Amino acid sequence: MIILVIGVSGSGKTTVGELLAQSLGWEFRDADEFHPKANIEKMSHGIPLNDADRMPWLQAMQSAIDRCLQEEQNMVLTCSALKEAYRQMLLRDKERVRLVYLKGSFELIKQRLEHRPHHYMKVDMLQSQFDTLEEPQEALTVDITQPPEAIVQQIRASLGI
Repeated sequence: MIILVIGVSGSGKTTVGELLAQSLGWEFRDADEFHPKANIEKMSHGIPLNDADRMPWLQAMQSAIDRCLQEEQNMVLTCSALKEAYRQMLLRDKERVRLVYLKGSFELIKQRLEHRPHHYMKVDMLQSQFDTLEEPQEALTVDITQPPEAIVQQIRASLGI
């Protein structure tokens, strides 16, 4: 099984994803490691990515998902996956790839980003993430006001793992 933990930057994807993978003994991957250098450079200068920028990133994640599915390996992958079209590219097998959406208010996530040092995602880009976000209809939606450990327990209970 692959659990795709999605949400805007600052929603807690990496924290929750790492804890979830650790609790399950699964591989953990963060979507940031799949970005080409040019994308990271753009974002570090406060320039939002467009669909063309995201395509190589999405294709690299597709390859990682395909590898795990083919080798029957379990993985937790964190990714913003803001648009339905992006999620459809990553849902390579709807039986074995599950979506978990970390949902929170703009204000809460803005506060988190303001206190996150040394990250290329700048606070002033948060609005563009919310503007782009198409909330998933077919995902386990989790309220991020809970502590990360409680979120992990909710995910595990809801997915029966």
